[in-house]
Amino acid sequence: MRSAARELLRVFGLDEERRTVASNLPYGSQRRLEMARALATNPKLLLLDEPAAGMNPQETAELTETIRRIRDEFDMTVLLIEHDMSLVSGLCDELTVLNFGTTLAHGTTEEVLRHPDVIKAYLGE
Repeated sequence: MRSAARELLRVFGLDEERRTVASNLPYGSQRRLEMARALATNPKLLLLDEPAAGMNPQETAELTETIRRIRDEFDMTVLLIEHDMSLVSGLCDELTVLNFGTTLAHGTTEEVLRHPDVIKAYLGE
């Protein structure tokens, strides 16, 4: 395994699992292991499609922290496809919400999460 991949696994607390099949780990650790392995390839963009699906609150909190670290420490652009607005609210300064290919709202995270169309479609309020 390349040294960059080992370092990423260590940063995310997964150095002992580097040879483990991801599906043998708890769900949150699976996601972090998958992200570390992807980052080891030096991508320009990290695309996460519903990364928190099926996670409990503790796993979601760990995932959120991992995404923050990726964004900040690795200066990585992270694109989230996510229905859980609570996950995205703490991760970005600017947000675009699409619904079936149509832009519902774009702006600061605060503005977008207060937008009536976003509330109706995703926040259920």
